[in-house]
Amino acid sequence: MKSTGIIRRVDELGRVVIPIEIRNQFDIVEKDPIEIYVDGSSIVLKKFESNCIFCGNNQNLLSYHDKLICTDCADKIGTLEKK
Repeated sequence: MKSTGIIRRVDELGRVVIPIEIRNQFDIVEKDPIEIYVDGSSIVLKKFESNCIFCGNNQNLLSYHDKLICTDCADKIGTLEKK
């Protein structure tokens, strides 16, 4: 991980402001969803991107029962044989 040298304090509600330079770098705008991960002793923030539940692809997504599936995986599922 690369240090930015930027330090922010957590406010009384547990909020931390992401500096504008970092928001611009990652194309984060107001109301964008952010995922929070824990990696050992680190907290990682990541801009949320919708992905296929099977392969992780984030392009050509279809919605099926509120789940996202890419067209490639949908085609593969269509060729499965029942046992």
